Order: sequence, then C-alpha cells, then structure tokens
Amino acid sequence: MSLTDTFELSNGVKIPIVGFGTWQTPDGEVAEQSVLDALEAGYRHIDTAAIYGNEESVGRAIKKFDLPRDELFVTTKLWNDAHSYQGGKQALDDSLKRLGLDYVDLYLIHWPNPLAVRDHWQEANAEAWRAMEEAVKAGKVRAIGISNFHKHHIDSLLKNASILPQVNQIFVNPSDQQIEVVKYNQSKSILTEAYSPLGTGKIFEVPELVALAEKYGKTVAQLVLNWHLAKGYLPLPKSVHKARIIENTKIFDFKLSAEDIELIDGLHGTAGLARNPDEATY
Repeated sequence: MSLTDTFELSNGVKIPIVGFGTWQTPDGEVAEQSVLDALEAGYRHIDTAAIYGNEESVGRAIKKFDLPRDELFVTTKLWNDAHSYQGGKQALDDSLKRLGLDYVDLYLIHWPNPLAVRDHWQEANAEAWRAMEEAVKAGKVRAIGISNFHKHHIDSLLKNASILPQVNQIFVNPSDQQIEVVKYNQSKSILTEAYSPLGTGKIFEVPELVALAEKYGKTVAQLVLNWHLAKGYLPLPKSVHKARIIENTKIFDFKLSAEDIELIDGLHGTAGLARNPDEATY
C-alpha cells in the first residue's frame, strides 16, 4: 500500500487510504505550510472543516502546489450553525469560496445534534442532507457523509435520505475504538474515517504501544497508523512539523501480526475516550 492507494466508497468514488488532518492547525502561514509539506510528502487527501477556520489557508496551499485537481481529494464539513436546507446550501458555497475550489470530493455533517437544534435535530439533519444531496447532483460534491454520528443518528438520517452516507468520520484510536459505531458503519457500507488517530498525543504514553513500536523498529505513531489500516479504517493524522508529517507516511513497509493487533485492540480506555455527541455543549 501507499498514500495513493484508495478505498472505494459505496457510490464508487475512490478515496486515498490516509488523509492529512488539519483540526487544531492555526490559520495562516502554519496551516498553509503544513498542507504544502503534506502534499510534498505525498499526501493526496486533505481534510478540513468550516469550524477549523483554516479553509482559506488550505486553499492557498492547494493552489500553490498546483496539482491536477483530479489527483487531489479534499474534504470539508458543515458546521453546527447551518443545519437547515438554506443553511446547508450557503455553508457549502462559503466553504468552496474559501477553499478556492469548484467542488469538494467529500462533504460531511460535522455533528449530529448541535445544541442550537437539539430539540429538533432529526428534522434539521434531514434538511441539511437534502441540500447536500442537491449539491451532489449539481457537481459541487462527489460524496457526502457524516461525522460523530452514532447508530440512532444514522437511523434517523436514513429515514429520508435518497443518497446514503458514504463516510462516518469519528474519534477512533487504540484508546477509544467505538466498536459499536464501527460495526454499524460496516453494516451500512459506510467507511470509518478516524480523526485524532493518535489520540491527540496521549497514546504515546501507553507502555504497550511503546514496547510494540520498539519491536517493529517504528515510532508509536507509525505503529498506530498501521493498526488503523489493518482494521480497515482511514486515519487522518495531523501535524504542523515537517519531520513528523513525513514520518507519518512511513507506515506501509511492515505488517502487524494478528497477535499484536489483538494486543492493541485490548488497549481501549488507556488514554481517553471520545465525547458523547448527545452531551456536547455546542
């Protein structure tokens, strides 16, 4: 495998098996340079979001690198203030303008039940999804999906959807594997994307992972990213340091044994868990 290998989504769109995440990357020169470094290192899948506040910087890096558009996969997301039909239409147009793109490859509903619409989140999601489906038909988006959705959120969306979600981007790493959500994704042919695949850094302190990394002659980050691929997840590692951006690409020249995958599977809860979207305060 390599950074240019792909998963095939349920609608036939191909998505590179590792993406470069930009959550918590400061807007401006830092974001622009980190995306440039990622593209130079071979990444062809860039993940951003309206709420990250760095879409313009990501767009500048994409333009500066000057890669043929069909060789790059770009994801962005609809934020909590746009869970309506008109809101969804406007939010996508705004993101496209900030990115300087005619279309994005993947557009996600970022959270299932924002505080502002928690008393009617089902209807709000259905309306936003309708706008996203129209965007697919209009050529503004190639694939649509969700983020941080659990089973009941997915079931509600599916009641009115004419296009099924192709991706569910969730917080997944050895410390929080969200096993039931992943199983449900699989049952619906929804690809699991893993944001914070390195557990926002906390997994580097897990002794079992440190020992396994030494065994394979790899860093903990490389070990864990390899584990994600072995599980069939699409990881989205983030860094603003060029050396680490490059390091996170060196994950294809070794294979974890079944025993070591099982060992990592047993580390649930060792370095923090995902927040419950039904309890989020935003």
